Amino acid sequence: ILCDAVSTSAYSSPAKSLGDPGITPLSPSHIVVRNDAVEQLFLVVVAIDFGTTSSGYAYSFTKEPECIHVMRRWEGGDPGVSNQKTPTTILLTPERKFHSFGYAARDFYHDLDPTESKHWLYFEKFKMKLHTTGNLTMETDLTAANGKKVKALEIFAYALQFFKEQALKELSDQGGSDFENTEVRWVITVPAIWKQPAKQFMRQAAYKAGMASPENPEQLIIALEPEAASIYCRKLRLHQMIDLSSRAPVNGYSPSDTIGTGFTQAKEHVRRNRQSRTFLVENVIGEIWSELEEGDRYIVVDSGGGTVDMTVHQIRLPEGHLKELYKATGGPYGSLGVDYEFEKLLCKIFGEDFIEQFKIKRPAAWVDLMIAFESRKRAAAPDRTNPLNITLPFSFIDYYKKFRGHSVEHALRKSNVDFVKWSSQGMLRMSPDAMNALFKPTIDQIVQHLSDVFDKPEVTNVKFLFLVGGFAESPLLQQAVQSAFGSRCRVIIPQDVGLTILKGAVLFGLDPAVIKVRRSPLTYGVGVLNRFVEGKHPPEKLLIKDGTRWCTDVFDKFISADQSVALGETVTRSYTPAKPSQLVIVINVYSSEQDNVSFITESGVKKCGTLRLDLTGTDASVPNRREIKTLMQFGDTEIKAMAIDVATSKSVKVGIDFLNY
Repeated sequence: ILCDAVSTSAYSSPAKSLGDPGITPLSPSHIVVRNDAVEQLFLVVVAIDFGTTSSGYAYSFTKEPECIHVMRRWEGGDPGVSNQKTPTTILLTPERKFHSFGYAARDFYHDLDPTESKHWLYFEKFKMKLHTTGNLTMETDLTAANGKKVKALEIFAYALQFFKEQALKELSDQGGSDFENTEVRWVITVPAIWKQPAKQFMRQAAYKAGMASPENPEQLIIALEPEAASIYCRKLRLHQMIDLSSRAPVNGYSPSDTIGTGFTQAKEHVRRNRQSRTFLVENVIGEIWSELEEGDRYIVVDSGGGTVDMTVHQIRLPEGHLKELYKATGGPYGSLGVDYEFEKLLCKIFGEDFIEQFKIKRPAAWVDLMIAFESRKRAAAPDRTNPLNITLPFSFIDYYKKFRGHSVEHALRKSNVDFVKWSSQGMLRMSPDAMNALFKPTIDQIVQHLSDVFDKPEVTNVKFLFLVGGFAESPLLQQAVQSAFGSRCRVIIPQDVGLTILKGAVLFGLDPAVIKVRRSPLTYGVGVLNRFVEGKHPPEKLLIKDGTRWCTDVFDKFISADQSVALGETVTRSYTPAKPSQLVIVINVYSSEQDNVSFITESGVKKCGTLRLDLTGTDASVPNRREIKTLMQFGDTEIKAMAIDVATSKSVKVGIDFLNY
């Protein structure tokens, strides 16, 4: 059973339930050891940006780290939408076998006869499920467009396997000989605001896809999206970014040029950059970075399809290492919110009952309609004056007439929705105001969330705000962020903003030690027995064993939520068996989002690991007070725990597990 599902009152005290007296702390208690992991040698680093709406990969050979290659062009592609990434869509055959991914999946599904297509399993935008599922497990399901369910782990593994095969094939073609998986270090990006189970889920899916294994976990790094962006932004040269604040002349433009020029420039840069696939990252710190001094702070706002993720980093000189100052925050405010508003608008015009039916009965046509909307959505801009036309698929018009008995045009006239008209060419005509209104709720949430972050005491004197991620291409979002925060810091957008995370993830894979300090998202500790103190401990926690009065269920803390943790930092505690004659010792590891936890029975405390140490087979010379050292290693996106019997050097290890308890 997952611990989320169990009410904590169901946990009886471990001392009673495990039938052994447990452990009790020995002092001195807290030792911190730093150890730098030995680096394995990989020939190439491949990073996969697994996005909600689109995904892609990029790679770099470790012997020429300044060249980052973005994957080959994809077959397919949409008018008006860059195809450096491919849509995160996956198609399974009616027998539930993998068929295709990306544009290929979408086009194949689209060309199926409607009677056939309802047997195929088509998935899109499924990454958000990991963010929204409260009690995520290996058994969590995803629902295909035809309503059938498949285990999420299978779908994620299929998608990662697809990228693994594509990347290995491209590397083999380039090198002229077969490239082995063992020669690759994989980096997969996830939102920093994801909870630990979701991050672990991604690792499990990668193991299932054969990228790495529990025996060789170092081959895979789970990177946090805003961190990857942060690493890339350090390398930016002036000609590689657009400074929306334009306080100083940037790229030959003076501040007297309107902000509009900045946006036009940005568009032009994006257009030119799409032609090239190899990016040179100079081995220098960019000019903007050279303005930063020790202790300077900046915010990275990563706005993608599903989530917006923000992190505050601080510079540590001389090497320019990064320290996370304020734990990652954000929420489901990605560009999907705009699609959702468009869907609400359609429901308002044509009726919710019709839209629901249309999605089920004509799933491919619904996909078509959303593709048409996507390219118009990208044309929305603050200064736009002419209307945006969205083509309605013929089957939409046809099915509506059958469903309601009157025309689409009639529905539009009757609905009196402002600013949306019907054009005789079979299109919805939206005024720029109507389109901008679809963006407003999502953009308002982003701006509001950023304001809250700026009000935090840790977040004073921020010098720069880097706006990255696919949604950051939207001039509406750019303008909203600039007008809200331009007076407090400089708002900067890297040119190829949609690929920032991908490139940063490659750089991170080449040098994972660049992030030196993170904030722990959770409090971790183990369950122990302490000597019972009258007046301090609650009477219901009293446990009497062999005449000794113990307080049971005590949460002995290793690290607190939001505490700074250095990469690879190990916290060590020493314990002793409460009863010298014990033959086995069981140490349970717990986590909580709260930082002041006293007992493992409190609400929100979840078990996430168990260490079992066998104490048998030792001779009589073992000291009376047996020392059991317990270590927890933090700082990476994976956490490890270990217990050592000092007398015999026996040890056990466990990875902290958020999915199987």
